[in-house]
Amino acid sequence: MTKFVVDDLPLAGLKRVRRIKLIDSRGFLSRIFCSVELAEIGWRKPIVQINHTLSLKPGIIRGLHYQMPPHSEMKLVSCLTGTIWDVVVDLRAGSPTFLKWHAEILSAENGIALLIPEGFAHGFQTMEQETNLVYLHSAAYVSGSEAGLRFDDPSLAISWPLPPSEISGRDQNHLYLSPDFSGIVNS
Repeated sequence: MTKFVVDDLPLAGLKRVRRIKLIDSRGFLSRIFCSVELAEIGWRKPIVQINHTLSLKPGIIRGLHYQMPPHSEMKLVSCLTGTIWDVVVDLRAGSPTFLKWHAEILSAENGIALLIPEGFAHGFQTMEQETNLVYLHSAAYVSGSEAGLRFDDPSLAISWPLPPSEISGRDQNHLYLSPDFSGIVNS
């Protein structure tokens, strides 16, 4: 029996993964990852890194982050407590949805995760206090390959649901997209 319900989203390769909860009088069990089931929808690499974030208050924006090839990564992002507004931007050169963004609400309650392919920038805004996320990555973090987009880049026109309450210095220093940005090519 499958432990996930998967939906294709408007950006090719981006998937909504809803975890099926097995509930009884003790609480519930839900599967975060299954290599067999997720391989069917595009995750065919090992998990190389797992990260956990805690954001303390609503309105915090983290991102929009990505790694340049050859260190591009897939991510499976899940919200364990609280709620986020999760955003991805397609940066793949030649993609029909190049520089388009999509957002989903991820929460402990709805059990939705996003499977984000290589070539996408990712960020989120917290909607509640004490919001915890877990990210599964297909590639290790490489500082020289990290990159990011400005959360308020006018060429993206992302409609964040809350006024930003806090943004790291690093994220505030990302440059706006230049008109000649042609995307990234994954190997």
